[in-house]
Amino acid sequence: MITPAAGPATVPKGVRLGYGVGSFCTATVNAVPGLLLLFYMTNFLAVPAWLAGVVVTAPKVWDLIINPLVGRWSDRTTSRWGPRRPWLLAGACTLPVAFFLVFAGPPLTGVPAALYVGLCFLATATAYALFEVPYKAMPGEMTHDYHERTSLLQWRMVFIGAATAISGVLAPAIAHGEGTDGTLNSYRLMALTIAIVLFAAMLGSFFGTARAPMTGAPEGDRGTWREQFAAIKGNSAFVWLTVLACVQMLAVSMMLAAAPYFATYTLGSSAATQTLFAVLVGPILLTMPLWVRVAKRLDKRGAMVVAALLFGAGTTAAMATPLFGPIWAHVTILVVGIGYAGVQLMQFSMLADVIAVDAAKTGRRRAGVLTGLWTAIESGFSSFGALIFGVILSISGFVESQPDKPVEQPDSAVTAVLIGQTTVPALIIFASVLITLKYRLTPPVAPEPAASE
Repeated sequence: MITPAAGPATVPKGVRLGYGVGSFCTATVNAVPGLLLLFYMTNFLAVPAWLAGVVVTAPKVWDLIINPLVGRWSDRTTSRWGPRRPWLLAGACTLPVAFFLVFAGPPLTGVPAALYVGLCFLATATAYALFEVPYKAMPGEMTHDYHERTSLLQWRMVFIGAATAISGVLAPAIAHGEGTDGTLNSYRLMALTIAIVLFAAMLGSFFGTARAPMTGAPEGDRGTWREQFAAIKGNSAFVWLTVLACVQMLAVSMMLAAAPYFATYTLGSSAATQTLFAVLVGPILLTMPLWVRVAKRLDKRGAMVVAALLFGAGTTAAMATPLFGPIWAHVTILVVGIGYAGVQLMQFSMLADVIAVDAAKTGRRRAGVLTGLWTAIESGFSSFGALIFGVILSISGFVESQPDKPVEQPDSAVTAVLIGQTTVPALIIFASVLITLKYRLTPPVAPEPAASE
């Protein structure tokens, strides 16, 4: 039973841990398909690169419909478990199955294989929304305190880092196999392993948040869609934060889609995907306390600018990988990882602030609608990273293949891989710095004293 809290709440440590473990879902469902799905289709199912990009992108468009719906439903839910937790349980019971089916690999190739993967990925996106939208809405309702929300969310980021490391390193290791480029059976084993991890983590979050404080508005917003969207449209902090997240995650998703190609064709070994991912997510585990302090010193907007600049600097430096080799690539991606850790923490903390301020101003529970829209727009827009990269590969003359019929890629395709991994994401992330300056929600809006970490 979620207990109400009358004033600013310091979230209990047990609840922080219970909430944080749910981020295994967030990290895994974003990382594994983002890292492997495009490569799986082009190199194992003989799907043309442009069509594989469409398959990765198309189901995300569905998020624009399902995410706000789930958010609205959870806002209006009344149960002994609170408004959000029933939806966490629904997602836990459906997402692992749908995720496994994406990589189940029936005996199909080309267009039929693309249709199968697309349908299963659509089901995965639906099940993911059932869990993720209510889950992301919860921090803005757990505490009134501006800095306590950042402290709470650093725990989530630690779990995201651990989950991303596990999924980003373990999944490629299982899928590609030691010393091999992988088989369809190895991809099936990978999918089953990750599905089990998902199920355990999502159930853990459902039970772990049973005693979470509820400081948000007591009633769900019963207004019409038009009234709710009109109010959201006038929320400038929400609008600019959504734009910022879209741009930043477009760069991230493009780098994820390009990573196995970068490892295979630039560094010369698909196994390098694992080590590159390790140095990318390692800083999430180690730098959270640092980013919390930076946010308190420079405010969240200033911390976001610093984080994006680090991200962009590392990505730019990675362009020189053909000159300096694999060690240089790993060092530059480590810098990217430090910036990425800050970008992620500030995004989630800013969203929690927007939710809390909206509830305080309106007296209505709209965290689900706000989170649903933010997640849908951000996810849908960022999914174009894989599509853009797929188009770049197709234009460059990249040749799709199957494991038993390897091909040698033309030099133009190898160059396109480097551009898609470094140049284009760098330009995108630097643009996000300018967008950050438009975000105006700062501590005076929420002037409560900071809670202890």
